[in-house]
Amino acid sequence: MTSTDAAAPDSDGRLWVFGYGSLMWRPGFAYARRCKALLRGWRRSLCVLSHVYRGSPERPGLVLGLDRGGACPGVAFEVDSALREATIRYLREREQVTAVYLERTMPVTLESGDRVLAVTYVADRLHTQYAGRLDREGMLEYVRAGKGRSGDNAEYILETNDHLLALGVRDPDLEWLSAKLRASP
Repeated sequence: MTSTDAAAPDSDGRLWVFGYGSLMWRPGFAYARRCKALLRGWRRSLCVLSHVYRGSPERPGLVLGLDRGGACPGVAFEVDSALREATIRYLREREQVTAVYLERTMPVTLESGDRVLAVTYVADRLHTQYAGRLDREGMLEYVRAGKGRSGDNAEYILETNDHLLALGVRDPDLEWLSAKLRASP
């Protein structure tokens, strides 16, 4: 089930937001509850060239997107109904600055086993910033070069990997990149 009407509230007006990258550790919005969650049918992938937050058009960085296939463990945030509209507005301003992500509402399974519909952002495979699947050396080259409005691309990789590990989630690409970045910054 996929919907583009992300602003549609849950039956009681609540909003759920699914984070798989920097939203996990820097959501930027108020929430009532945060818990581990799983999104099926999509995987976390370093497949988006960053032209604003972690790079520039001249020296793009590399950030995460949701790409088709697999399953993605991440974090679900429950937002009170009174903050739903402001949160959607904030997310659109943050995540769609270059329109490389598509806003979707999809079912996620919370760590409790409950299923909820959550707003998330998937990589647009037709966008010029979609990088597809790169080899690890290619990823490392982008990450080392990238620096944007939110800082160094390396910091993004290290923070995301550390937060995934704290959740008990292992991502082989992020772990490899983190080891390389820590060995020779």
